[in-house]
Amino acid sequence: MAMKKHAWLFLAVSLLMLMVVLAGCQQEAKLGTEDNPIIMSFVPSGDTQEIIASGDKLAEMISEKTGLVVKANVGTDFAAVREAMCAGKAHVGWLNTFNYVLANEKCGVDVGLVTVRFGSTSYKGQLNVRADSGIKTLEDLKGKTVCWVDPNSTSGYVIPRIMLQANGIDPDKDFAQQIEAGSHNNVITQVYNGDCDVGATYADARSSVEDDLPDVKEKVVVLALTSDIPNDNVSFAKDFPEDLRKKITDALLEIAASPEGQEALNELYSIAGLEPADDSFYDAFRADLSRAGINIEDLAK
Repeated sequence: MAMKKHAWLFLAVSLLMLMVVLAGCQQEAKLGTEDNPIIMSFVPSGDTQEIIASGDKLAEMISEKTGLVVKANVGTDFAAVREAMCAGKAHVGWLNTFNYVLANEKCGVDVGLVTVRFGSTSYKGQLNVRADSGIKTLEDLKGKTVCWVDPNSTSGYVIPRIMLQANGIDPDKDFAQQIEAGSHNNVITQVYNGDCDVGATYADARSSVEDDLPDVKEKVVVLALTSDIPNDNVSFAKDFPEDLRKKITDALLEIAASPEGQEALNELYSIAGLEPADDSFYDAFRADLSRAGINIEDLAK
């Protein structure tokens, strides 16, 4: 009888150990496999459905070149992508400049590639008004309604506000109303429709809605341009495996050099190309924020 008890006990312990081992194997599924795909997240700076389609296409191209399983998604807002990377829920992020600097400070997110547009790795923001608005100078904006992209948008919020403050306009006091439009496309459309007197976007975001609003560049004009801003990027979560990072960056550089890849990148964020970059690329931008009294360390808390 005692022998049978020992046998049953041995069997129970063996089964328990097997379950623990199997559970451990499931938890430790290799990154880049069906059980543990690499999550690549995009900010919703344009038409969300177009970004989803282009993101899925790029994920498929990366998978074809590397053999890694890559899944794409679009964050609900700019900050959501940053937070997902910091929480380990996204491994690769296509981050706008301000969110990248914040994510790097907060949780060690690190840039791998920077985008190229019009032959440059930097760009400007712009303030847009209707051509028939009567607004000719920044001073004319006082008492008007402004449309912003998102508080985490570099060219659609952060830098234009700094420019306005440098010209004696306090956005929180001198505007009659401030509207958060969510995307650059929405800002241009709302200015076009007269819902806002002025809207901040990247230059030249009017092109992004030209298919739907063919006369947008006649009806909406540029009031002012900001100083240069370093471009957005492809970044990696802290401790992302170096060998997988190299595979993905190499694949994206190959993709960016192909006609199909160029089309996908253009549809995604009007990207013309990609270049390798490291964190020092954003040091001048950090200095600009510091001069404007914006403390990244405080914002990252």
